[in-house]
Amino acid sequence: MTASSLHINDQATWRGGEQQVSYLLKGLKERGERAELIAQPESVLGRLAREAKITVHPIRMRGELDIVAARQIARLIRSKGFDVVHMHTAHAHTLGCLASAFNPRPLCIVSRRVDFPINQKPLGIPALKYRWRVDHYIAISKAVKQVLVNGGVRSKKISIVHSGVAPRTPFRSREEVRQTLGLADDAPLVGNIGALVDHKGHRYLIEAIPLVLKKVPAAKFVIIGDGELRESLEALSSRLGIDDAIMFLGFQADPISYLAAIDLFVAPSHMEGLNTSIIDAMMLARPIVATQAGGIPELVENERTGLLVPPKNPGALADAIVRLLGNPEKAAELARAAREKAMEHFTADRMVEGTLAVYSRLLEEKWKS
Repeated sequence: MTASSLHINDQATWRGGEQQVSYLLKGLKERGERAELIAQPESVLGRLAREAKITVHPIRMRGELDIVAARQIARLIRSKGFDVVHMHTAHAHTLGCLASAFNPRPLCIVSRRVDFPINQKPLGIPALKYRWRVDHYIAISKAVKQVLVNGGVRSKKISIVHSGVAPRTPFRSREEVRQTLGLADDAPLVGNIGALVDHKGHRYLIEAIPLVLKKVPAAKFVIIGDGELRESLEALSSRLGIDDAIMFLGFQADPISYLAAIDLFVAPSHMEGLNTSIIDAMMLARPIVATQAGGIPELVENERTGLLVPPKNPGALADAIVRLLGNPEKAAELARAAREKAMEHFTADRMVEGTLAVYSRLLEEKWKS
C-alpha cells in the first residue's frame, strides 16, 4: 500500500532527530513513496533533503503557536491531499495539530524521540496536544512509549519503531585522526559524541576522568559536539585539572572518522530516548560503556554488548572505563556482539520499513472504517 506523506520538522540545526528524518525521507523515496518536507528556510535538514531531490516547502515556523505557519501548512495539506502528516518535533506536533483543524483530516502521526516526562498541567499546551487530533504516535523505544502512556496516551495508539543508522565508512584513517589530535596510535582514547546539553550527562563523564587517570594515566578523552553547556563543561575540566587529558572538538562534519579512531565510546546520559551515537559506535564495533537511562538498555545489554552503569555516577563510570581499557579481549568481545545486534535490529532500512508498516496499517484501518 502506497502512502503520500508530508513531514514537518521545525529545527534549523542538525541533531540525531534530523538525521532520522533524513533517513526516512530518502528511504521512502527509494521505495517509490511520495514524501515531502516542511522545514525552516535555513535548515540543514531542508538543504540536505533538496540535495537528495526531495520536495521541500520552506516555511518560517516561529514557535509552536505560530498561527501564520499553521495556516500555511493547512493550505499545503489541502492542496496536495497527503494521506499522512508526520510531525517530528515538539513544536511541529502542535503546528500540525493546528493545521489539521483547518482540513478534512489526513492521518496525523507524531514521532516522539525523548523520554522527558510530559507536563501534566490540565490546561497546559503539552497536556492538551497529547490528547487532541493525533491518530498515532511512533516511539523510538519502549522507554519513550512508557513516557507517553504515563502522559495519558492510550497504549494502542503507540507503535515502537527504533531509530536506525546506515553503516558508514570513515573518511579518514585511525592513524590520520590520531595524528590530527597529536596522539600516538597506542594512546588509550575514550570518546563521546553528542549535543552538550544537560540530559546527555557530560558532567559525570568529566568528573569520572580524574578517577580513570589514577589507574590509566595515559588515557585521553575527546568530546565531539557543541551546545549550551560547552563553556561550563570546559570550566569544570579546568577546575578538575584535567585540561591536558580532554579535548572538546565541537561540531565535526565527519564524526564517524573520530568514532572509528577511539578505543572506547562512553554515553553518560541520565535521560535518553535511545541515542543513535551508540548505534554508530555499535556499527563500527567500538566497545561501549553507557548508563541505564531511558532507552539505552534496549541497545546495550550489560556484559553482552557493552557495560551499563547507573546514571549520574562518576565512580561507576570510571570503574567500567578502566575495566575495558585494561581488558582489550573483553572489550573486543562486547564490540563484536554489539555490531551484530546493530546490523540486525538498528539499521536505517529497518526504521524506514517499520515506519512504512505503521502508515500502511493505519491507513488500511481508516479506509475500512
